[in-house]
Amino acid sequence: MMVGIVGYGRFGRALGGLLEEAGVPYRALDPLADIPQPHRAASLPALIADATHLVVAVPVAHMRAVLQQMSPHLRPEQLVLDVGSVKVKPVHAMAEVLGARVPWVGTHPLFGPLSLAMAERPLRVVVCPNPLHPAATPEAVRFFARLGCEIIEQSPEGHDRVMAHTHALTFFVAKGMVDAGSGLDVPFAPASFQALSRTIQLVRSDAGHLFSAIQHDNPFAREARGHLLEALGNVHRELDALPTEAPPSDAPPLTLPTLDSGLPELRETREHIDQIDQELVELLARRAELSRRALRTKAEAGQPVPDPAREDAMIASRRAWASERGLEPDGVEAIFRAILRFSRRDQHRRG
Repeated sequence: MMVGIVGYGRFGRALGGLLEEAGVPYRALDPLADIPQPHRAASLPALIADATHLVVAVPVAHMRAVLQQMSPHLRPEQLVLDVGSVKVKPVHAMAEVLGARVPWVGTHPLFGPLSLAMAERPLRVVVCPNPLHPAATPEAVRFFARLGCEIIEQSPEGHDRVMAHTHALTFFVAKGMVDAGSGLDVPFAPASFQALSRTIQLVRSDAGHLFSAIQHDNPFAREARGHLLEALGNVHRELDALPTEAPPSDAPPLTLPTLDSGLPELRETREHIDQIDQELVELLARRAELSRRALRTKAEAGQPVPDPAREDAMIASRRAWASERGLEPDGVEAIFRAILRFSRRDQHRRG
């Protein structure tokens, strides 16, 4: 397998790193990007000539033009994949430009540079089956599976409808909060805000390409935004209609449904503990992946793997964090020393 990446922006570069981790050779072409010499292709024909799989990682607005430039150099034994955040338009462009001559599949990796940098797992990819090339879909599945991805098959229309009511609306809300000045350099924020804060940061750092694509190139996004705005308007009016004064003392108290049996407060607390423990396990998995990444980097640089000074500094900082949060530093130190032992065993197990 030799992968050619057309477009070496943030996602193209991140995909290159993922291919490298999986031991899959690749080359890339992008006149506007600084591509490492071992992976840099001299020209589009040279990139295509050696590739078995070609990943088109360009903005959706440029997809058709790029495919037209690629088309004369493509061969029937190659596979073309797009990785856009919307699927109806790219699939339509590939069907028109490549048609039945060259195998192609529309895909959407549900991860990006930030989630890869944070070692989030699992990595999921939506694959849109192509009836013009029945064998292309299984090959696309094998390609992403080799990179450690889980596959979800969906039609282009089904994909874009889901994304319109999830991805597009999330970014729409986050963009509105950015423009309203929400969450900018606040000294503190409640936990309920943390889920939005990362998306807000992503919107703030985006050059506009992703936001524009998921809003303008998704044919169902405008309808989803309209439904959201209508619902928010109704909520706003309902809140304005509520009485501003406290209810009289003889008003019936507010009643809440009770759980079937047991102590409701204890059951709710245990559910919260289970949820936090699940999040801790997911964080441990991400930390282990980052540790493996650091190990590979040190090995490539010829640096010694054990780093007692780094571990001592790490333990000291964790003790300080524990004190700041009112936790017992010795106990927190014991936890992190156990995590270090776990990381070493994980690295040894994976060789």
